[in-house]
Amino acid sequence: MEATILTLSVLVLLFSVIVHEVMHGLAALYFGDHTAENAGRLTLNPLPHIDLIGTILLPLLLFISGSPVLFGWAKPVPVNPFNFSDIRKGELVVSSAGILANLFLAILAAIIFHLTLPFKDVLSASVLQFAVNINLVLAVFNLLPIPPLDGSKILMSFLPPKLAAAFAAWERYGIIILLLMWFIPFGNTTLLGLILGSVIAVFHQVLGV
Repeated sequence: MEATILTLSVLVLLFSVIVHEVMHGLAALYFGDHTAENAGRLTLNPLPHIDLIGTILLPLLLFISGSPVLFGWAKPVPVNPFNFSDIRKGELVVSSAGILANLFLAILAAIIFHLTLPFKDVLSASVLQFAVNINLVLAVFNLLPIPPLDGSKILMSFLPPKLAAAFAAWERYGIIILLLMWFIPFGNTTLLGLILGSVIAVFHQVLGV
């Protein structure tokens, strides 16, 4: 049973990160950018989306280490904002598309969870709970206003051009900031864990899962 749940959870994770990226590409296409389409990335076929670290090594390392958390990401779709019919609006919609897709998947999984709850199927309940949680994690994590995450691009779409350019310059430090937030202890968790956990807990209460 545990092996089956793990296998299905990995498939859910893979599907969720791919949908996130495909929605970025589709939103970009709507605004006139064909970069992702020309790169063959507007597909649910996992092969073009595989990222060596985020799709293979990290999930494998988490599994081998017995981590209670399963996480990962797909290769970012290529997007050229200069092709957008409206650059600022395009940046906002394209950056929001992946987050909204994960929120939709979380809500959908929660609805199916409640509909199937009377059947008391442990397997489906476990996988659906994971689907809700991983999509909330992906949505909230990407919403953080730290370059190069989607939240930073959403924020920049509202900033004056000069301020947005200055903020974008921090992208070179984004990974370092995220790593510090991941490892800096904060009570019995980390700063990143506290932020994500607090927001995700609210969603769990609302969804009832």
